[in-house]
Amino acid sequence: MTLAVWLALAPLRLLAALGLRRSLILVCLFVLTVTAYGVAEDLGLLDPPAAAKPTRRTPQAPPSGAARADIPIGYLRLYRTAAQRCPGLSWRVLAAVGKVESDHGRSRLPGVRSDWNRAGAAGPMQFGIGTGQAGNAWAHYGADFDRDGRASVYDPGDAIPAAARYLCAAGASRRLDRALYAYNHSWAYVAKVKTIAARYRARGGDRQ
Repeated sequence: MTLAVWLALAPLRLLAALGLRRSLILVCLFVLTVTAYGVAEDLGLLDPPAAAKPTRRTPQAPPSGAARADIPIGYLRLYRTAAQRCPGLSWRVLAAVGKVESDHGRSRLPGVRSDWNRAGAAGPMQFGIGTGQAGNAWAHYGADFDRDGRASVYDPGDAIPAAARYLCAAGASRRLDRALYAYNHSWAYVAKVKTIAARYRARGGDRQ
């Protein structure tokens, strides 16, 4: 190792002996470092980036009979898929939020299918859209998740993944109660969501 370092620095010693400026020596050192890194990468001596390594997803619990009876099949699929965006977030929690907020899109209350409610929330997951005290969380977490060409707070294909993103950013995988409270500032709301989530869990299923 010592010999390799000595050999690598030999050209720099030569440059210094020739009286070249320190800035030029630093440039040469940078070029040498980049070249060495590229060679090491080509030889497979460096570990791949963490993002390139495959991640193992936690198996999801099957829906309970109560969940299958209560949740429309399209919504159930979206809840289960969207929850996978946040390791540690149960699809049951996401579904329970959808149940409380809009009865899985079936509610006829203002703001669920069009416009917004008095707090300025809209869509099946009741995101704030900047028209009232609910704020504008949709601007930060909403996107065209279903890739139909438009990001719509009223489209469950966009709203449900956005809710998963919001809860994940609020720390749902580590502090579920706080994340739910961030979503809706009410401890009664937190308790209600958790009660419904428990009902959606099949007997013998895991915690996901």
